[in-house]
Amino acid sequence: MPQFDYSFTVPAPLAAVQRFHSDTSALKRLTPPPTIVQLHEIEPLAEGSVSKFTLWVGPLPLHWTAVHRGVSPRGFTDVQVAGPAARWEHTHTFTPLDASTTRIDEHIEFEHKRGVWGVVTRLLFSRPNLLLMFAYRRFITRRSLRHAGA
Repeated sequence: MPQFDYSFTVPAPLAAVQRFHSDTSALKRLTPPPTIVQLHEIEPLAEGSVSKFTLWVGPLPLHWTAVHRGVSPRGFTDVQVAGPAARWEHTHTFTPLDASTTRIDEHIEFEHKRGVWGVVTRLLFSRPNLLLMFAYRRFITRRSLRHAGA
């Protein structure tokens, strides 16, 4: 089963990182162009909350439903219950390093479907594409939280 890990630090306290990720608009802000996110139903982050959205990769719509699990002050996991992959679990872990710095660890476990969707997810979720996506997420998170530690 493919896995992907990515870690980075932000100059912000844990509480600011929690607020940023709890914002229902975070997914839109964290998705790199040219992908467009269309939000259909985004419940506030809580145990069992549901997010329904479409990722538009050019003309290709990726319909996605995720349920949040393991929600705590130190992070959460979003689990795809419907979408393009056979399995997708993305765990976000927040670790305070000191009063004004937090490390964010991203861990994804996924499986591809067979057929056309398997080809699509193998391309979209290839290691180079995931690295680019998470480099963008790191940039946006740091930019959004740059004054939170002050």
